[in-house]
Amino acid sequence: MITTSTPKKIRVMLTTFRDGLQSSFGGKVRIQDILPAMKLAADIGVRHFEFGGGARYQAPYFYLGEDPFEDMKKMREVVGPDADLQILTRSVSGVTLTTQSLEGLRLQARLMKKYGTTWDRNFDYMNDVENLVKTGQPIVDAGMHHQVCIALMGLPFESSVVHTPEFYIDIGRRLLKSDIQIDSICLKDASGTTDPHTIYQTARGLKKIMPSDMPLWQHTHDTASTAVACYMAGIAGGVDGIDLSVRPMASGTVQPDIRSMAHALKNTGYSLDIDATKMPQIENVLNELMKDYDFNPTTTIADARVLGFPMPGGAIGPNVHMMIKAGIIDKYGDALAEFPVVVKAGGAWTSVTPGSQQYWLQAFNNVLYGRWKKIDPGYGKAVLGYFGKTPLPPDPAVIKAASDQLALPENHRDPLEAAPRNIDVAHKALEERNLPIDDRTTFLVLAAMVPGKRMELNEGIRLLTGKSKIDIPLKISQNSVPVTTSPEAPSGPEVPASYRAAHAPVTGPVTTRCTVEENGAKRTFVITVEPAAAAKPSGNPGVAPPEQPKPASSNGTAVFSSFAGLVEVVDVNVKVGDVVSEGQAVAAVEAMKAKHEIHAPCNGKVSAVNVQIGDEIDASKPIMMIS
Repeated sequence: MITTSTPKKIRVMLTTFRDGLQSSFGGKVRIQDILPAMKLAADIGVRHFEFGGGARYQAPYFYLGEDPFEDMKKMREVVGPDADLQILTRSVSGVTLTTQSLEGLRLQARLMKKYGTTWDRNFDYMNDVENLVKTGQPIVDAGMHHQVCIALMGLPFESSVVHTPEFYIDIGRRLLKSDIQIDSICLKDASGTTDPHTIYQTARGLKKIMPSDMPLWQHTHDTASTAVACYMAGIAGGVDGIDLSVRPMASGTVQPDIRSMAHALKNTGYSLDIDATKMPQIENVLNELMKDYDFNPTTTIADARVLGFPMPGGAIGPNVHMMIKAGIIDKYGDALAEFPVVVKAGGAWTSVTPGSQQYWLQAFNNVLYGRWKKIDPGYGKAVLGYFGKTPLPPDPAVIKAASDQLALPENHRDPLEAAPRNIDVAHKALEERNLPIDDRTTFLVLAAMVPGKRMELNEGIRLLTGKSKIDIPLKISQNSVPVTTSPEAPSGPEVPASYRAAHAPVTGPVTTRCTVEENGAKRTFVITVEPAAAAKPSGNPGVAPPEQPKPASSNGTAVFSSFAGLVEVVDVNVKVGDVVSEGQAVAAVEAMKAKHEIHAPCNGKVSAVNVQIGDEIDASKPIMMIS
């Protein structure tokens, strides 16, 4: 049991409005549904919030039709000028999933500061010290508190070389010897898989070499039900600040509830600098604001299996939601079982974004296509050195597979030097569409650019042209299911055809338009509503469901998506009249943030193309016909 004879206040950063949203819903929560609770938290004394970065930078405009910078501005307005607002950035990736140039990272830092950020927590999933030093400089130059991270993870295999206290302390020692200004250090365990003893020894060793006035912070998740124990171990080792949340977005894949931690510290001499007795007020407001959101048990319930697949809470939530949407949730367990394989073969980088997503997508590909048969571009670039130096050498066979499939050599240069210079590309895209060109619009486009992705699908362009994709994890109301019979309904052969057509049961997705007016501005959205039966997963991703309706022979052979659920069409490689061969890649869809090719099932000529790039389809709608 930890105790101290000298009372010590442990500082708290409230993560409900960033990591809570990300770990529970992939960040897909409308700003209007959190602002009142955030204002209340500030009113009752919370002075340090996490409010941006991570998935809460991308989610607003990728899925909600909201400008993330305007969201940040609104959050600053409700908490007042004195509260500290913190973002999370990913070293060479910034707030994106790909590598960025230093010029892009400088633009990012200026914008984050402009829109209310006071603290920037910067981590590198490789724990590459050179990356951390170089990407920390824009943060310092912008005038924000620079909190540098040492990323922690419990390995799903045995190693005495990496992810040990000595390994982490050495990273801290090298950071402190560098010439970068460091305002605080954070031990960041995004998956909640580090054991308490490692936490204690690491914190204790770091405090011996850190300046006495430099705070040591700790971040973990409660996914394996060990977060409070790890925080207690960290505090015993000298940690000065910790991250906590509030129900309904606490524990499970999120941080522990403030009340749990306050209770654990009773009579120890340690206490939190936040009043735990006021947390029910925030919880009650959040429960009312979020009553229509669908909390998935996978993200709200602890799961000790995470110790064997160190996935961060901020990735489990989004991946579960994406798998449900694509109709492949039955593959979840298989992907988890493959996780230790891809971790060891990749070089044991820390499972935090984008590294966690790279692990996840490669495990997913191994399950879907066979081990190493399809290398995920992010995972492949990581083993080839485009994100920095891996903690352990990757498997040579995987390096070769990645190089061959991606047609890329190994990179031995600085990842920032190898990163694409996309600011001019973003300017050109804006200019071609007669959109305003300034720092904000440039970065919105820049941060959504992915190699090989068409500019018309760029989420920044979509937002600025009023064509954002809306994907909010709301509960499906029973009232939304079409009623097919009614006591007042006419029956018999005399029923008019028009009545029968208007009241026919809905058996497939229905697409309509909806116009929303807010503060005098009108926006039109295209909405597709699916009946519940259509949303059931086929349990057979990668292969077209055999129960698909067969088109009439005169129409030829239909080409369907290989995913039962909704996916987005991102490529159509052929046009009407083209001759194709069996097995040829004729289209591609995006599922799980990755591109998947759709192949022709037979030889023939394309007689019809039924989709456009950007359409969302499931396995019930033919992409094209081959005759």
